Amino acid sequence: MSAKIVAIVNQKGGVGKTTTAVNLATIIAVMNKRVLLIDLDSQGNSSSGLGIRQEGRKITTYHVFCGLETIEKAILDTEIPKLSIITSNTNLAAVEIDFINRIDREMVLKNCLESVRDRFDYIIIDCPPSLNLLTLNALVACHEVVIPMLCEFYSLEGLSHLLKTIEIVEKRLNPDIKIGGVLFTMYDKRNRLTEQVERDVRSCLGRIVFNTTIPRNVRVSEAPSHGKAAIIYDYKCSGSQAYINLAKEMMAREKQGIRQVVSA
Repeated sequence: MSAKIVAIVNQKGGVGKTTTAVNLATIIAVMNKRVLLIDLDSQGNSSSGLGIRQEGRKITTYHVFCGLETIEKAILDTEIPKLSIITSNTNLAAVEIDFINRIDREMVLKNCLESVRDRFDYIIIDCPPSLNLLTLNALVACHEVVIPMLCEFYSLEGLSHLLKTIEIVEKRLNPDIKIGGVLFTMYDKRNRLTEQVERDVRSCLGRIVFNTTIPRNVRVSEAPSHGKAAIIYDYKCSGSQAYINLAKEMMAREKQGIRQVVSA
């Protein structure tokens, strides 16, 4: 059975995309599933978050996109059993320029993944903080989009734009794409604005919003500096427990078939 491909997407930075990607990938692997995490951000934070140093990133997503190496050679094992990663570094920023005249530029990742999909149960893509060519590749390749967002009014504007982009991708490039869910991150229930934004989003989008919220948590923030997912660094902290609940909710939704058709 081929892997389910999940893209973690938001064009805004600092909303917890990488933290979500790293922790979800780790938790799902701990649940005895074969997982591939793809670092599609030139900052390489997912790679750092799993303890992969710069000198260890010999073959990266840049090499795969540019056809310099096969995707099979780019896959690295991590310290977590059943969790593999394709790393990234600053070279990836050059892809936009390299692909400027390429006809199939939005299909590269989808085509590359065909040869390895049978090796994994889940492929999780950590996207860059922009709606660029790399993010477009992730949207074309994936089955499902998870959208982390803050409970702020500026985030609402960004969410609206992102949902329109996903709808365009569905109509033109990937009819199979669905929205897996909107995830509130860095959630602070003491903040009145948080409650108001959450209420607005839930009333508008309904079941598309995950019941689980990810709280602000110091231990989750500390974990990347130790090269570990929060769930490994301190599985008892509130942030880790929230990500465990998120993984369980995602699995439950999958069984129930709860995925939002984008253009419905």
